[in-house]
Parts: sequence; C-alpha cells; structure tokens
Amino acid sequence: MSAAAGLPAQLQVFERGWLSSNNILLVGRDETALVDTGYATHSGQTLALVEAGLGGRPLDRVLNTHLHSDHCGGNAALQQRYPMARTLIPPGEADLVRSWDEDALSFRATGQQCPRFRFDGLLVPGQYVVLGDLAWQVHAAPGHDPHSIVLFEPGSRTLVSADALWENGFGIVFPELAGEPSFDEVAATLDLIEALEPVCVIPGHGSVFNEVAEALSLARRRLEALSRDPVKHARHALKVLVKFKLLEVQAASADEWKAWVRSTPYLDAIRARFFASSSLDGLSAEVLAELVKAGAAFADELQVRNK
Repeated sequence: MSAAAGLPAQLQVFERGWLSSNNILLVGRDETALVDTGYATHSGQTLALVEAGLGGRPLDRVLNTHLHSDHCGGNAALQQRYPMARTLIPPGEADLVRSWDEDALSFRATGQQCPRFRFDGLLVPGQYVVLGDLAWQVHAAPGHDPHSIVLFEPGSRTLVSADALWENGFGIVFPELAGEPSFDEVAATLDLIEALEPVCVIPGHGSVFNEVAEALSLARRRLEALSRDPVKHARHALKVLVKFKLLEVQAASADEWKAWVRSTPYLDAIRARFFASSSLDGLSAEVLAELVKAGAAFADELQVRNK
C-alpha cells in the first residue's frame, strides 16, 4: 500500500506492478468504492486486497478511469464476488461495452485479456461523484486514451490521474499510433492538471507523489521529445506491448511467441504505419532483442520469457 502526505484518511492505495494498474479503495460511512481493478490474471490478488481493505464490508461501487485491460480487467471478478456493486465507466465507450465489441475496445487487437463485464452508470466529465464521503470532480483527460477521465477532490487537493500523469511521465499516446493526432490533447490534459493545483497525485502506475510541479515539467519535456520523433514513440509502444505480454505469460515457446505476434493486429498496424519497410517477424525480433539487451527479457531459439 502506498502513502503520501495529504491523502484522505478514508482512502487506501494498492500499488501494483506494471501488469496491473494501481487500485484506490475508498471506505465511507455508508458506501465503499474501488477505482480501477487491475489486469485479469491478477484478479485473485485484487480480490484479496479489496476484501482485506473493506474489513468485512461489501463493495458498493466499481469505477474505471478508462477501459484499458490493465485498469478494468478485474471488473468481472469483482462483479461476481460483489453482485450488488454498481460499475461506473466513462461514457465514450459505453456502447462498445454494452455490445462487448472486443476489437473496438482494443482487447483483442492488443492480444490482451479482459473478461466481459457490465456497467450500471457513467462518469460524466463536468459532474462529480461521492466516494469515501468526499465529492470528487470528474474531468475529461484525453491523450493516452481519448475517453479517459481523472478524479479530483478539492478539499484535500488529491488527484487520481490514471495514465495522464505519472511521476516519471505518462502512458503511451495510443490515438497517435492509429494516425489520430493527440499529442496536443496530452498537453491540454497536463495544463488541466496544473490548473487544478493538486498537492497529491495517485497515478495509474507507480508510487503516490507530492512533487507535482516536477512531474509536470518532466512530462512536458517527454511530450516535446515524442512530438518531434513520433517513430520513437511508436517503437516505445511496441516495446511496452511486448513487455506487457511477457509479464502476462512469463514464458512461451518460440513458436507460441511468433503465433501471438502474428495474431495481434495492433502490432502489425503500428508496423504498417511507422515501419513499413520491415516485416512483422523482423520488427518483433528487433524489439525483443532490445528488451533482452536491456535485461528485461530472455530469448533463445526455443523459448521467450520474462526476466
């Protein structure tokens, strides 16, 4: 569990590894809520953390800042354990969840898991939601994901920033990879965060932090560098997607790994847009070799595995 100066007493942060987003548990007088639920393969750990944090109380609400698999992959398990809990999501992909379009929701395209879940309401930007007896403002935060929101509690000046701001940057700007200019939206979201003047930030990944000005400055420098070199951003995205899969499976035979690469449409879409002169197998081998060189993976002729 993470802690930083200024967090409301009724709020607990479960800092997770990079396969799962952080989880924020809020326990109020009459209602309990969890913001973001981690990845599907970590659902057992998520349930254990939530159960321990609730101290015997039921979970009343589940909220997602956005619908990437590492933020909503535990929704289904929580809904099964706590069937009366209401689930709130940002409005932009509500129809896709209702029809469960795994391609449009990015799960199948990225080769990631997310069991089907329902939703019961929306987190509408410009409104507020009461969590842990506190009124949290809902703000649109496009860039990393066009439909993402952040939550801000003005009394304690606490921000749930999801992947819009980390202590050392921000999440991949996925719309850019699909040819939808979005670096300006990242900049606008950073401006929004600065205007809110948070004193404590709970990021989607990494530790809770108070050095908000420093984090914003670093994020803007990173954004400027990526804006000048979108190919570098695309290559970084490939590494992140490959590493994510390695963290999930831990090990795969060389044939299994090639089969996953070839069956994951998003990888080839990035290749076609930014690395058209390379084959998918060749490009994925280069990315894997870079991870091996960095000490983040191990590969030989027979097996690929996380390190």
